[in-house]
Amino acid sequence: MQIGIIGAPNKGKTTLFSAMTMVNAQIADYPFTTIKPNFGVAYVTKRCPDAELGVHCNPKNSICMDGTRLVPINIVDVAGLVPGAHLGKGMGNQFLNDLASASALIQVVDASGRTDVNGNQCSDCDPAEEVIMVVNELVFWLSGIIGRHMNIISKKSDGVAALKEVLTSFNVSEEQIVAAANSAGLPTSGIAWSEHDIEEFSRELLRISKPILVAANKSDMCDKSKIDALAQRLKGYEVVPCSAAVELALRKAAKSGIIDYIPGNTGFKVNKNVSKEQEDALRYMQGFVAKGTTGVQELLNKVVFGMLKMIIVYPVEDENKYTDHYGNVLPDAMLVKEGTTAEGLAARIHTDLAKHMLYAIDARSKMRLPKSYVLKDNDIIKIVSAAK
Repeated sequence: MQIGIIGAPNKGKTTLFSAMTMVNAQIADYPFTTIKPNFGVAYVTKRCPDAELGVHCNPKNSICMDGTRLVPINIVDVAGLVPGAHLGKGMGNQFLNDLASASALIQVVDASGRTDVNGNQCSDCDPAEEVIMVVNELVFWLSGIIGRHMNIISKKSDGVAALKEVLTSFNVSEEQIVAAANSAGLPTSGIAWSEHDIEEFSRELLRISKPILVAANKSDMCDKSKIDALAQRLKGYEVVPCSAAVELALRKAAKSGIIDYIPGNTGFKVNKNVSKEQEDALRYMQGFVAKGTTGVQELLNKVVFGMLKMIIVYPVEDENKYTDHYGNVLPDAMLVKEGTTAEGLAARIHTDLAKHMLYAIDARSKMRLPKSYVLKDNDIIKIVSAAK
């Protein structure tokens, strides 16, 4: 799974990326700091079952911090998109393709209104205009791809399959293509769409296949009324207030041992003596997160668990000790889509395991479950298979 960070220039995208991943990307207060896309790993968080079960976990594919399980996801941060990016303006056009494999997008806007859609300084700009501009650029980009292939698509009897072939690298399913066409009121056989039709289809396909969560960044620099006004303007989008700069500072302080801080918490513990400047900065940040976190972890969790409807499941080999073959307790926290069955989980682990699967066991209740059992969030599951 990959989440893309997008937005106009100079909105704090790379600061947010660094706060999520702790990758040392170049950050500066001017447009087009990002020249090449940045790739990193961030973590979504859920309460780990270890305390509930009275065991001490040994994570392999994730991290556990004081009972919070952190599960990795991939993040890509691309250059800022400006009006006309799909035509090659600015520096965003060459990186639009880096978003193709993303499952969802986080659009960063300057909630304080101190930068315009081109990333230049201003006094009271409307951050909602940033969202409208960037979404339109994405729509025009996708429309261009489809339009260039419309002559070929129109000759195919199966329009869905033809579109799927054109959009192979775009990470969309046939179901999403059909849903987008239906939503736009367009036929999917004998396709002969106009430019307007293509644009409407592209808009719906982006909405369905790459949902956007709006990160109202720099919220520590503006009144709550501005956030409320932005959410009102952007009906249809979820808006999450955040401060990437505060989160990054807290993550760096935690990394250096100055504080104990778990991403998403509403507080932290100072571990050692600090300078007057550090004390003042920590007091400011403590006051900010006490009002409801920095918002950065909330962004990740809302995208993955809310918009993409993923759940966490723990596969084990010993349902009594909650361990794998090597005795590791709750070793793997796997992200799967809501509606995934026990058989689907087996297939994620190994195709042979699914092919020869007999049944599953709920490690909590020790009850036998059919292959068709629909997994629930935080399930601990043993797959019983005849495969060797």
